[in-house]
Amino acid sequence: MEHVVIIGNGISGITAARHIRKLSDKKITVVSAETDYFFSRTALMYIYMGHMKFEHTQPYENWFWKKNRIELKKGFVKHVDTDAGSLHFSDNSTLNYDKLIIATGSKPNKFGWPGQDLNGAQGLYSKQDLDMLEKNAPDNKTCKRAVIVGGGLIGIEMAEMLLTRNIPVTFLVREDSFWNGVLPAGESDMINRHIREHHIDLRLGVNLKEIKDDGKGNVKSIVIAETGEEIECNVVGLTAGVSPNIDFIKESNIEIGRGVKVNRFLETNIKNVYAIGDCAEQHQGIGQRRPIEAVWYTGRMMGEALARTICGAPTKYNPGHWFNSAKFLDIEYQTYGWVWAEPKDGETNFYWEHADGNKCININFNKSSNKFIGINTFGIRMRHEIFDRWLTEERSVDFVLEHLKDANFDPEFYSQYEKEIVAKYNSENNKQIKVKSKSWKRIFA
Repeated sequence: MEHVVIIGNGISGITAARHIRKLSDKKITVVSAETDYFFSRTALMYIYMGHMKFEHTQPYENWFWKKNRIELKKGFVKHVDTDAGSLHFSDNSTLNYDKLIIATGSKPNKFGWPGQDLNGAQGLYSKQDLDMLEKNAPDNKTCKRAVIVGGGLIGIEMAEMLLTRNIPVTFLVREDSFWNGVLPAGESDMINRHIREHHIDLRLGVNLKEIKDDGKGNVKSIVIAETGEEIECNVVGLTAGVSPNIDFIKESNIEIGRGVKVNRFLETNIKNVYAIGDCAEQHQGIGQRRPIEAVWYTGRMMGEALARTICGAPTKYNPGHWFNSAKFLDIEYQTYGWVWAEPKDGETNFYWEHADGNKCININFNKSSNKFIGINTFGIRMRHEIFDRWLTEERSVDFVLEHLKDANFDPEFYSQYEKEIVAKYNSENNKQIKVKSKSWKRIFA
């Protein structure tokens, strides 16, 4: 019986295991050094915040794996021998495979800062990171202040977590505005204000110089590179992005770049060895997408596609239109299609912001054809399936605004903003567009 071994029990690896089982009777072993069972990584923050327990983040009962004949092995892989088809573990044990799927995800970036390995300096990615934060910052008596380094999504999640325990937070962001490499100026400025409204000490345009030791191996303070200012703290959140977790294969003959190099079928340069999820790097980006995407839903898509390939129906990975969602403290964020920090040649943006300063939309479209390219929404929920369809149908920006009610996910009693949005668009573009009533037939057709 063919033996498929999957390294990594995150969304990518477990999706592959589940779908291989649906399609075949192959022997399946999932290897992980992190946890015994699969859990929802995006829910880790809610455990610390007291909204749920760890077991609530596990989608499947513990008996699920045995019932579905998916073997689980807890262990740390030190080396992959592709010639022999075997994995070598830190406890000197080995495991043979016929097909190998590398799904080891990401690890927090470290940039060689002095003191980055002190007790209290940590990332926020794994279950071990969560346990460490619980130990390092159980309350505001043990942790008098935390400093977060890096202005991305993980950094703002960590800030929100610490605020729930009344721990003061200083946030160091090297850019001159929060996440402005991704967000256009209006949205980025909105998030700057929102962060400060939550009494977070946001420092823009600064870098970490070093983390100081208290003499016992613990974090004592940090020093800002540009000013030399020293800020006393007990925890330093290292949230300056993530990178593929592939150190264990660097001495193998598997081709790597930043991640494990794969083609559209998620195959590596070695026969019967594949990579999926955050650790996989496409030889070329697909469309406008980056070669590496650390997004949960693309990992799930890769797992499903690879399962079909391994079970005899070769299937290219096709992620479709870009979308993502996140939460900046109290403001929900969604993006569909492409909205750049700066419009590309031939493109332009339409931006609307509500008077309360916590809601906005930004639509990117082609100047000459009016073709709709993408939308960012903050504080207003929209329907993914609607925008996905409009992008496929290559609708115009005028059509999108006329039918904006169809995309609004909010309940009927929730305040609607379409008329105000369209009025601003008409005024700026000399148009006479009218908002059409919501059509359930159009939504679900």
